[in-house]
Amino acid sequence: MPPDLTHLSLKEETMHVRLFARRLGTACTGALLSWTLAAVGLTATAADIFVAPSGNDQWTGQLAAPNEQGTDGPVATLPRAQQLVRALKAAQPDRSQPIVVAIRGGLYCLAAPLSFDAADSGTEQAPVIYQAYGEERPVISGGVPITQWQVDDQGRWHADLPDVKAGTWNFAQLFVNDQRRFRPRLPAEGYYKIARQCDPSPAAGDKGFDRFGFTAGELDPTWANLDDVEVMPFHQWTASRFHLAEIDTQENIVTFKGHTAGKSSWAAFPAGHRYLVVNVREALDAPGEWYLDRPAGRLTYIPQTGEDPAQAEVIAPRIANLVLLAGDAGARRWVQHLQFRGLTFAHTNWNLPVDGQAFPQAEINLGAAIAAVSARHIVLEGCAVRHVGEYAVAFGPGCKHNRLDGCELVDMGAGGVKIGHALAQPPTDGSSSQAFASSLQLADDEEMVVSHHTVRNCLIAYGGRMHPAAVGVWIGHSPYNVIEHNDVHNFYYTGFSVGWSWGYGASQAHHNDIGFNHVYDIGQGVLSDMGGIYTLGISPGTVVHDNRFHDVVSYDYGGWGLYTDEGSTGIVMRNNLVYRCSRASFHQHYGKENRVENNILVCAGEQQLQRTRTEEHISFFFERNIVYWDNGSPLLGSNWKDDNFRMDHNVYFHAGSQAVTFPGDLTFEQWQQERGQDQHSVIADPLFENVQQDDFRLKPNSPAIQAGFQPFDYTQAGRQQPLVLTRDLPPIPPAFH
Repeated sequence: MPPDLTHLSLKEETMHVRLFARRLGTACTGALLSWTLAAVGLTATAADIFVAPSGNDQWTGQLAAPNEQGTDGPVATLPRAQQLVRALKAAQPDRSQPIVVAIRGGLYCLAAPLSFDAADSGTEQAPVIYQAYGEERPVISGGVPITQWQVDDQGRWHADLPDVKAGTWNFAQLFVNDQRRFRPRLPAEGYYKIARQCDPSPAAGDKGFDRFGFTAGELDPTWANLDDVEVMPFHQWTASRFHLAEIDTQENIVTFKGHTAGKSSWAAFPAGHRYLVVNVREALDAPGEWYLDRPAGRLTYIPQTGEDPAQAEVIAPRIANLVLLAGDAGARRWVQHLQFRGLTFAHTNWNLPVDGQAFPQAEINLGAAIAAVSARHIVLEGCAVRHVGEYAVAFGPGCKHNRLDGCELVDMGAGGVKIGHALAQPPTDGSSSQAFASSLQLADDEEMVVSHHTVRNCLIAYGGRMHPAAVGVWIGHSPYNVIEHNDVHNFYYTGFSVGWSWGYGASQAHHNDIGFNHVYDIGQGVLSDMGGIYTLGISPGTVVHDNRFHDVVSYDYGGWGLYTDEGSTGIVMRNNLVYRCSRASFHQHYGKENRVENNILVCAGEQQLQRTRTEEHISFFFERNIVYWDNGSPLLGSNWKDDNFRMDHNVYFHAGSQAVTFPGDLTFEQWQQERGQDQHSVIADPLFENVQQDDFRLKPNSPAIQAGFQPFDYTQAGRQQPLVLTRDLPPIPPAFH
């Protein structure tokens, strides 16, 4: 039996697996070995086709291991297994049993993505299943192991890479011992600040901004390999990334090869905004940093304490996608009834395009390691996606009834899951959101509407490593999705983003169910105008319920828990626990007739509740909520000038000497009598069990219950029976490279 590795660190575990494999005399053809995974519950069933690193694509694939004669056994590659599946389907057209491909543990380095189309489909009765063999853990990688290190007298490791020197390979990520390593950046800590805003260059014209003034000494035109240096300016809720076109040290102006996404004020480079400089060879000086000298074709890595070049597993990504699922929408031939179980997908590439990366919001122009269009009834269960350069998983036009269940999406250059169309992008020319919304044209083809997806019991964490504005789960123009019982944490922007229509124009983001999720450590003081959940547009039937949102911290304005932005309409937010947000627990920019009810909202920063825009219709109904805080901020902040909102049956309490007042410095009684709000609400201690220990259960005699609040079990939020697919990642620095 394999050794029990559950108590070991990842490095110790890998060493023990190596020793165990050597004792068995097995061969390992990759830099990573799979580990046991008892929690997944996958068993070595009778499979139709077997794949193993020790296999041979000339064999039948009908044996789990090579026979004694060495004449038959498993195949060696997944593309060969895919060919055998097609042949088996042709030979058994009436098959009523699943077709199972069992994949042995080891590293499978792909030269190209695994591409599936309608010819690879299964049926409802006979799905095609690609799964791990027993408890083994195969890793399907888009990377290449780096070996043959040379160590110099400073202890730095060097590897010569001919394909890099030849110009056929480039990479901006590196993974050492299953952890992301970063390129050198300036400044080493914190940020530079833009010295002054500049008009766009003639090359950018009216398309966007492409230069700014910097403080002397921060940028140097004599740096080595200047074409590979990247500058990352931060806006409010997004960040751009550009190659250098020119550094003018006389005027102290830097100009980029690309430009921002439009001329709106939020896309500008005003004085005081932050920026970073990434991939400067002269700044390479800290353990864990690396630099790729492309002209020389040489990779240099400064090892961390205890790392050994003879034992370290170093992988550089080579391809951008691992799995592509693409049916033929025109012919209505979907790729469908494919399942992936117990597999790890890792190491995808992303390189900065010549004209840079600049997108208005959520970085959704980026691709995904596993990407699908015109795909139906696809299942990823018990899988991990990690160490990727863009999003982990994306379902685009024509996708319906797909499911992620019990998966772990960790260490992503961008975000976790994208679902739906992005039929248009936010206004980039300064035009009004209302005009933009009215011009939005939705797809006429109902079959192409993305709908009915489930993301359940997943870990989605450590995102935005290269693209900080990416989100945990993004839903664009897409209805009838269920996002439930997930853990989402350690992102620099928003946890969930639902809807993609600014204003009251047509939207397909309706009847989405966002429930029982645990979302925390969002924002981390990096970007602004963000929240635990962020909604847009007309969304009848959408319910946000039984979630736990906390520790949402923005850089500047924003940092909200529940955030109904432009045109959010018909959304119900019920039974959510929200605490420790840097601005407000609930904020509505503008929208219509949303219902915020039976929530616990605790200890926000700048204000407890925020409303920004007055409109002629009812903004929202705020009823049967508990609002508790202990700092000097007001209960209601921003704009409460009219009475086009309804508040009642709430409990408000300031845990200190501060009196609870209302806009216009009204007392509670004046608020009730003069404004007609909160007629049945009370100001009273809700009697939480222990606020200091985040125990927000109510004592039996709580006045909130008397006011109509219905207690709910917020401990049900998050993953249920979580799998252990990846070991805990070490603390990741709060900046990105």
